[in-house]
Formats: sequence, C-alpha cells, structure tokens
Amino acid sequence: MAAPTPVFFSAAPIVYSRQCQRRRTADNPAEIIEEERLIHELRVYRCVSGRLPALLKRFEGTTLALWAKHGIRQAGFWTVMVGESNQDLYYLLQWESLAEREKKWTAFMSDPEWIAKRAESERDGPIVATIRNAILQPTAFSSVK
Repeated sequence: MAAPTPVFFSAAPIVYSRQCQRRRTADNPAEIIEEERLIHELRVYRCVSGRLPALLKRFEGTTLALWAKHGIRQAGFWTVMVGESNQDLYYLLQWESLAEREKKWTAFMSDPEWIAKRAESERDGPIVATIRNAILQPTAFSSVK
C-alpha cells in the first residue's frame, strides 16, 4: 500500500482583523454602528494524576504575573466539580484579535523567566499531561462580547 500523499496548505499570508458586529442603535434605527467583539481562547489542561495543586500554585504564583507583564488578559479559571476528570483546569483568555494573541502568546512562551520557572515547577516531574485549546468568537446573541 502506498504512503498517503502529504497535504500542503497555501503559503498565502493570513490577515487578522478585529471582530466587529454591525447593529442599529435604539435611538435612531437608521443609524448603524459597529461594535468591536473580542475573541476568547478556551484552554483545558489535563494534569498528570495528583498534580493539579502544583498547576494551580504555578498559575497563582508565577504565570499570572508573567501574563500581566506581556499584556495577556484572563477571563476566568475553573476546576471540575462534576465531569469527566477532576484533574482538569479550564480557563479563558481574552484577545482583541488573533494577531494580538499570536504576538503576546509567542512573547510569553519564549520569555526566559517563564521557561526557567516552568522548569523549576516541574523538577518533581511533569504537571500537565495534555493541553487542548479553541479560539471562540461570540454569537450575535451572546451576552459576552
């Protein structure tokens, strides 16, 4: 059986823009305004068994301060009360655009302080087994814009 043919994606540049929603004003239905809409990134970390406390400690003691340094805005953190795994941490990040996300996340991940502190926090072994993420955009009827 022949090997599968690799799929190559276009090298065309990707243009990122802010998300906008057009709506009519209540005072003047003929007037249309555009509202900027933020995008959110949902990240789910599944910890190595028993290592969730170490992850929470790292976020509280290290990660949040480094995010502030890089201008990364969090919109909330959650652990699982009832669900598939009580070793998961869910959190949302708030971005103005995909371009902002790319720039700030790249700067954070390559920050020497982050690299050193992450390594230090994992000296007793890995903390995170898997990471999933999704970039979300609000629907027209969402209460979160």
